[in-house]
Amino acid sequence: MSRHAPLRLALPLLLALGLSGCVTYVSAPAPEATSSAPEAADPAQDAASAKAKAPLLPSMLFPGEADELVGWRCTPAQDLVTAATEEELRLWSAQGGTRLAPAVVASGARYQQGDLSLWNKGREALVESQRGRLDCRVDVTRDALTRAEHPGVMFRGQGNEPGWHVALANDVPELTMTLDYGRREVTLPYRVTTLDNDAGRVILASGQAARPFSLRIEAKACFDDMSGQPWPARVTLSLNDRVYRGCGQGIAP
Repeated sequence: MSRHAPLRLALPLLLALGLSGCVTYVSAPAPEATSSAPEAADPAQDAASAKAKAPLLPSMLFPGEADELVGWRCTPAQDLVTAATEEELRLWSAQGGTRLAPAVVASGARYQQGDLSLWNKGREALVESQRGRLDCRVDVTRDALTRAEHPGVMFRGQGNEPGWHVALANDVPELTMTLDYGRREVTLPYRVTTLDNDAGRVILASGQAARPFSLRIEAKACFDDMSGQPWPARVTLSLNDRVYRGCGQGIAP
């Protein structure tokens, strides 16, 4: 993960764990506008864009060295996502994401950052902060995306109804959109309009004025609205007066 910009630990983002509402599951996109998707990109794209390097994305969009993402259902109502290794635990809620370091515990595994802690044993976990506690249980797990599965891709986002996905190239600022269950695909250059490492947020816009789009990526717990699978990022793609909402994950080399 050394290639990606570090994220300063943001404890306030998760202090409201015990009082906040449920994570909102991604919803189906709004009805399709009549305008069509942009045509395939011209092979002779702007030379300056071709030579540019892909940006360094916030590290909390990635699961770190973890091989698995875990979705938790908690009481009071709150859904969390975690990715754990022996060195750290990455935790995402509706408010954002943060890292917790291992702490001494008699049994199970315990992680802590300031007043925020997570202790888990088997399929159960206890999350505590200054504002309360959450009793959680594993709901669903999935394997983290890898570069071997998605060569050349630094970040992938996807959604449903109709099926779509976006892929950010790992070397140059280019984005490939695949829409309508794979029937439409376009690759375009992009520019970064917002990059907030502390909040784990990045907003991209089209690099071609004639083919506008925007892509918003946020490090927050996200659950696929069909499979329920957990993800560390929420993704919003705006294209041709239509909004696609889904989940995503950064993919490290």
